Amino acid sequence: MSHLQNLLLDALLGTKHVDGAAFIKLQERSLCVASPGFSVMPSDVQTLVNGFAKNPLQPHREGLYFKEKDYKCVRADDCSLYAKSENTGVVVVKTRLYLLVATYTAGMYPSVCVEATEKLGDYLRKKGS
Repeated sequence: MSHLQNLLLDALLGTKHVDGAAFIKLQERSLCVASPGFSVMPSDVQTLVNGFAKNPLQPHREGLYFKEKDYKCVRADDCSLYAKSENTGVVVVKTRLYLLVATYTAGMYPSVCVEATEKLGDYLRKKGS
């Protein structure tokens, strides 16, 4: 198992407040590694990359379509994108090399998902990744 896979499992899924997670390579715009059972289609990768490549206000206006579901954007800036739909949500954190994606579902605390994802993003930025 790769170092990135271990990070996903330990730092995110280990919280029990992250349903699925993945690393997306920014340069290649492709999925790098994902938690077991969490698939991210190429169209979803493109949507997430575009959420950062374009005006950060755009996801606020248009929302986010991810994994065949419409989400309302609640935060979008140069480093983070948060979106929710009823009792589920997606958190995306940008580092130099990756987009880190985490989702939560009903019964999970969104704040724990956000905190864990942001902390892992900070760790990767400090490592230069």
